[in-house]
Amino acid sequence: MPDGTPPLPAPEAPGLADRLRGTLHRLAASRGFQRWAARVPGLRGRTAAEGAALFDVMAGFVNAQVLSALVELEVFDHLQAGPQPVARLAALTGVPESRMAVLAQAGAALGLLRRGRDGRFGLSLRGAAFRGVPGLAAMVRHHAVLYRDLADPAAFFRGATDPELARFWPYVFGAAGASDPALAARYSRLMTESQVLVAEDTLRLADLRGVTRLLDVGGGTGAFLSHVARAHPQIARVLFDLPAVVAAAAPAPGLTVAPGSFRDDPLPTGADAISLVRVLYDHADSTVALLLAKAFAALPPGGRILVSEPMSGGARPDRATDAYFAVYTLAMRTGRTRSAAEIAAHLSTAGFTAIRHRPGPRPYVTSLVEARRPE
Repeated sequence: MPDGTPPLPAPEAPGLADRLRGTLHRLAASRGFQRWAARVPGLRGRTAAEGAALFDVMAGFVNAQVLSALVELEVFDHLQAGPQPVARLAALTGVPESRMAVLAQAGAALGLLRRGRDGRFGLSLRGAAFRGVPGLAAMVRHHAVLYRDLADPAAFFRGATDPELARFWPYVFGAAGASDPALAARYSRLMTESQVLVAEDTLRLADLRGVTRLLDVGGGTGAFLSHVARAHPQIARVLFDLPAVVAAAAPAPGLTVAPGSFRDDPLPTGADAISLVRVLYDHADSTVALLLAKAFAALPPGGRILVSEPMSGGARPDRATDAYFAVYTLAMRTGRTRSAAEIAAHLSTAGFTAIRHRPGPRPYVTSLVEARRPE
């Protein structure tokens, strides 16, 4: 082409299924068909549901910002003792009463708050549950970074921006990236707070029978291993992460701390199991290949590896992982949300066998792929 842009590939000829689907899409886009379907019993409910779902997607950013405001203004905390009138919430948060009325009403509409007949607002069951989930408020607070990166979404997906989130998680660039103690502490604090649900689901899915020594690679300050100690006190534990990170790990019986970088150093040997909890999706394929090769070399014959993280739905896209986590890791610039099949392929290339996928009860928290080094 004159401007040097490569020509677009020729479109494939549509098959029968594509042609039928195209006809349905043209009908769905027709205002006449929409009005007719809204009057027909059997189609009326489906039409309304599709409209509500479409509006929910469109309004998602505003909904998330309402949640962010409730967290930043500590509204959930102020309501823990019981319902409060809008005027009281306004005084506690420093928000004008008329604007607090809008925020509280929006929170109630999203099911996060409950509006009483007397006009006071209290916690709903969902809001109380939100307040009780470890690390969730901290995750919401740091979303401001991601939202700034997505301010120009077209430029973001074209790769024409310099995402701020990549600097929020400097450890993904290796030991040098986490040399700043303040940055390392920020990373470790957020990971510790958000690790509780991940640890619970991982241990529910993982088979640790017969394991005597577990090496947790990229384990931060040892949050996951502390859960392992409570569930399996007979297992000796080794924590491996960057020196600036593991420096904040608390000493514990049965815990060995091994500072290092899996990019630059071999993994410690002597463990019969290795866990990678929310590690692979922080890194590019080449880094994942390097890490899995080192894990294979560090394990004895019959040793097992556990990969726990949110996973793409692959051929069946998953809303939580293929929207939220895939975009999040894209903003980090180094990682990628992979499907269980992709992780299995990486493990197979590294030499692992007996690969099994164990879908998590909450895919947005984690799922598990486990494998073994051949005997």
